[in-house]
Amino acid sequence: MKALKLRWLRRSLAMLSVAVVVAVPMPVLADAETDRQAFVNYFQNRFPTVELDDFANGVYAIDAQSREQWEAIEEFPPYEEEIEKGEVLFNTPFANGKGYSDCFADNGAVRHQYPFYDTEADEVITLEYDINRCRKANGEKPLKWERGDIVSLSAYMAYQSRGKRLAITIPNAAAQRAYESGQKFYYSKRGYLNNSCATCHVQGAGLRVRTEVLHPALGEITNWPTHRLKWGHTATLHKRIRACHRDQGTKHFKAQSPQYREVEYFMSYMGNGLPVNGPGVRK
Repeated sequence: MKALKLRWLRRSLAMLSVAVVVAVPMPVLADAETDRQAFVNYFQNRFPTVELDDFANGVYAIDAQSREQWEAIEEFPPYEEEIEKGEVLFNTPFANGKGYSDCFADNGAVRHQYPFYDTEADEVITLEYDINRCRKANGEKPLKWERGDIVSLSAYMAYQSRGKRLAITIPNAAAQRAYESGQKFYYSKRGYLNNSCATCHVQGAGLRVRTEVLHPALGEITNWPTHRLKWGHTATLHKRIRACHRDQGTKHFKAQSPQYREVEYFMSYMGNGLPVNGPGVRK
């Protein structure tokens, strides 16, 4: 069964690689804002009937059938339990009497500010990474990265932030280098199919791989953490990136590795100004 799945994946993506010949925004390393505007323009020209804010809804913005199914699911969202659990965890004090509210302002409604570049630590900080930094600073053990309590906390904080617009900054030259590293990762081809993230979600956005419509790269960051129907649970963005690379037969890194934090930084900057709408539901 696994071998059959791999043969199908290879065949489908190989066909995609051959079929897609379109003008795409090429990276311009000197100016991140120039990159972002080209990125936005590309997707608005490709999907002219889609309102800019609606790109935050991923594939549901461009495929009517998928949207109808999603709206039905959202009446009783499968991530609701994670939000409730996350609220309890967020408001439970640490052993030292402090809590997450001492690390995160506005009762945790800060998802729109992540990832950010910490100029003192000299690294990209994602929300999940900062949750564990908060725990360690208060004498608590770090949580596992991809599932469990960290997802519940992240889901609650994303829910608290709904409607706030991504506001990712590049404060200095080191941050610019991290952005460029993430950008290079996103566009670099790898694996036995010689595809990049952009192959599917820039060039291939809106096309089908068998029965699935490929979502646009613009706005793909706003809905995490996400409950994937395929997984049957809610998990982090880094689990999704790692699983995609594994399926491509390429080297994959651990969740919250510098490589994945930097590519999240790039992806998030490209979505600047879009509203946070996590946690989400995806196929």
